[in-house]
Amino acid sequence: MYQKAATTYKQTNLLTANPVKLVIMCYDGAIGYLKDARDFYRGRNYEAKAKALQRAVDIIHEMNISLDLDKGGDIARNLRSLYLYMIQILTEADLKKDVAKFDDVIRMLEELGDGWKEIACAAVVETETAAYAIPAPGISAAAAVQAWSA
Repeated sequence: MYQKAATTYKQTNLLTANPVKLVIMCYDGAIGYLKDARDFYRGRNYEAKAKALQRAVDIIHEMNISLDLDKGGDIARNLRSLYLYMIQILTEADLKKDVAKFDDVIRMLEELGDGWKEIACAAVVETETAAYAIPAPGISAAAAVQAWSA
């Protein structure tokens, strides 16, 4: 019963979030799954590691394919390069059993996530003073639910 309620809450939260919040939630989710994968690997629970790693990669992939390269310009192209690089690093790290590389990707995601959190804070201040909302990359709520629910 608790699991179903938690899942419903998570899906409702994703479906009602603004685009910037969705991006932040994706970063937080990918970071959490990578930390879990790292810990499962160290605990020699390889099946759980594989599932957590796949979920992190799925979220990064979803953020990648959600980028609008026409509207996002250089920023979107740079993010695409970073996301593809992260997926490559994670794949190689898993194959080579180099769990330290997970931490490298976690740090990259944390830095990007912190940037989005600053944008979100600035948007709140700006919204409160000028009723202005900032655009965010085109991550749809449905895509976020799919990435989180995989």
